[in-house]
Amino acid sequence: MKKHRISKEFLSLEIIRKIIDKKVKIELSEESRSAVAKCRAYLDAKIENQTTPVYGITTGFGSLCNTSISKDNLSQLQHNLVVSHACGFGEAVPQEIVKLMLLLKIQSLSYGHSGVQVATIERLIDFFNNGVYPVVYQQGSLGASGDLAPLAHLALSLLNLGEVYHKGKKQKAATVNEKFGWKPIVLQSKEGLALLNGTQFMSAYATWLVMKSEKLSFLADMIASLSLDAFQGRTEPFYMSVHFVRPHIGQLATAANITEYLEGSEILAQQKEHVQDPYSFRCMPQVHGATKDSIHYVKSVVETEINSVTDNPTIFPDEDLIVSAGNFHGQPLALVLDFLTLSMSELANISERRIYQLISGKRGLPSFLVKNPGLNSGFMIPQYTAASIVSQNKTFCMPASADSIESSQGQEDHVSMGANAATKSFIVINNVEKVLAIELLNAAQAVEFHRPLKTSPILEDLVLNYRKFVPFVENDVLMYELMQQSREFIKNLKF
Repeated sequence: MKKHRISKEFLSLEIIRKIIDKKVKIELSEESRSAVAKCRAYLDAKIENQTTPVYGITTGFGSLCNTSISKDNLSQLQHNLVVSHACGFGEAVPQEIVKLMLLLKIQSLSYGHSGVQVATIERLIDFFNNGVYPVVYQQGSLGASGDLAPLAHLALSLLNLGEVYHKGKKQKAATVNEKFGWKPIVLQSKEGLALLNGTQFMSAYATWLVMKSEKLSFLADMIASLSLDAFQGRTEPFYMSVHFVRPHIGQLATAANITEYLEGSEILAQQKEHVQDPYSFRCMPQVHGATKDSIHYVKSVVETEINSVTDNPTIFPDEDLIVSAGNFHGQPLALVLDFLTLSMSELANISERRIYQLISGKRGLPSFLVKNPGLNSGFMIPQYTAASIVSQNKTFCMPASADSIESSQGQEDHVSMGANAATKSFIVINNVEKVLAIELLNAAQAVEFHRPLKTSPILEDLVLNYRKFVPFVENDVLMYELMQQSREFIKNLKF
């Protein structure tokens, strides 16, 4: 993939994945450049002849919307907006998320409905292409009026203010700008508002989270299949006839995946003494499948959002319209981020239960998955850790979108809290990865006790590659190191 051209063509998560994974540079298409320049020229002409106030362009912001600003101060108004709204707090947003924020802000501004200069977008593209990532903070956005505080921090570096990360080092934005020969952008009317209004903090997190969730959902099926085989589970719950009479798409897909992963297993072919398996094994198609369906829905909402204009006012040059409305409101994202948090947490919930079953001394497996339990604690405490993580996840499943706090002297009287939904979802989904890493550690250990019988070729290949990073445990060792190595293995897996 060469340079990706920013245009009106649909920007899918698959395209974003390629841009990020392959470190593809981006550029503004001529179509977008023309649309942006046309909108800017229209706005300049409109202001020159405008006699009535236009929100955020010739007026103050929020509850100051009725305060008129003279033409001589329109640029200063936008500068002041960025500086005064950069009120983020807390931990810095991960650079991989900031990179997505830049990409999505560029995309949203490129449609020619925001009134920005071409030069402003080009500088954001410079940041993206050269790995210059403004320092943005996790706390401060109410998820309405746009992600004001975090996007203000994103915009500060355009003005030679704030800090950026470049080559992993935090530096003053002015220092890095000087290194590249980039002069500060002088914001024109409406530009500060265009940069700060928008949902790019929420949508960048949502984009990252959906891509991560798709991978973890895929891996959950494979890891669970290994656990099932190690537990000498039955395959009848995965017969397609069962799922055709309750044909949820995710359920069908999960049953098909598990059937494929277990094809050819020698362990599976052995006579079973037990009639049923616990729900954490038997109901994997129903539980994993419901999460798949949730991810699919969330993805559809996120893709709509990242292909939208979300600042305010919205400018329509061809219709001679400047409309102050509410496309910056994050409710669509807030709701689905909470939904994603809940649905992904269930993958960890059911995974922890499988971990518990594997260490319970059943189905020919030794207690705590070691040859000499008692002298060795073996895999006793990784299950504790998984249980602790799952319990923490439950505390984060309270929907952030259920809350709203009035702001700006009552002008902004309903907010989405989508930013909080995003940051807590980030915690939960990273926790899911940790629990799956612990399950894989247990499942790979458990399957060894069935030797010389083999699991399926697909799962034997998984275990073989896993053993290059995580060894079989004969006697007690530093388990936290193995857990971390297991997580790194999952992180580095491509699909």
